[in-house]
Amino acid sequence: MLALYVRVAPVAAQNAADDAQDRAAQEAADRAMNRAQDQQRAAEPNGSATSADDAPTLNPLQLLVDGGPLMIPIGALSVVVVLVAIERALALRRSRVMPEGLVAALGQLGARQAPFEPQAVYRICQQFPSAASNVIRAMLLKVGRPHSEVEHAVAQASDREATVLYGNVRWLTMSAAVGPLLGLLGTVQGMIMAFFVTATADPGQNKATMLATGIYIALVTTFAGLCVAIPAVVIAHFFEGRIQALFREIDDLVSTLLPHVERFEGRLRTSAKSLDGADKPIEATVVEKARG
Repeated sequence: MLALYVRVAPVAAQNAADDAQDRAAQEAADRAMNRAQDQQRAAEPNGSATSADDAPTLNPLQLLVDGGPLMIPIGALSVVVVLVAIERALALRRSRVMPEGLVAALGQLGARQAPFEPQAVYRICQQFPSAASNVIRAMLLKVGRPHSEVEHAVAQASDREATVLYGNVRWLTMSAAVGPLLGLLGTVQGMIMAFFVTATADPGQNKATMLATGIYIALVTTFAGLCVAIPAVVIAHFFEGRIQALFREIDDLVSTLLPHVERFEGRLRTSAKSLDGADKPIEATVVEKARG
């Protein structure tokens, strides 16, 4: 027994020393790891700023190029929208459609105690060429005719002038409809190419990254089409509302002159020459005698 104890005791002592050494080494390693974690947490703001600076960014110009050939017609539509918006903004000014001078001159003429003179009103309309003056001149050309015929002439003239003013607004509505369709077509084409490239890629390539890149590039055309369509819709509705408001004012102006025109029903016949001063208006009795 004594001999066995003599042999085992040194081994146990050695094992105990090894265990103590291992625990000390583990504690030192834990302390070093904790210090490293503390240093890392302290340096996180600077590190996050550095990573944010190094983060990849999208280049809009490069995206326009990568969008494909359908970006060309979408860009052309954007130019059309801008040009038509500027042209209609200038053409739909009140001074072009219903000049203040015309309204003021007709108001002064109506305030006089003198009888209503179609020739004077016609000359005022010639001084202020506009959509409103064209409608009034069409009404004056029917002086002496039945009331229904005068109203029909006014309605036709209003329709003609409205068609002229609405003409270029249709380009805006067309751009608003075609822009998203071109964008969708470009996206479908890009998706097809993205899936084709992914399906035919080598086994060692990162297919997920290739597919994601193809998809976000394909969506560029849809984004561009919507960027063209949304402003076009807003501008078109604005111009349509402005045209309707201006023609309501024209209708009110014509309504104030219509009772004066009705007084000449059956008593007078006018023409463009007579209203312009080249000829005199023909009395209705003279016309009847000539027909007889």
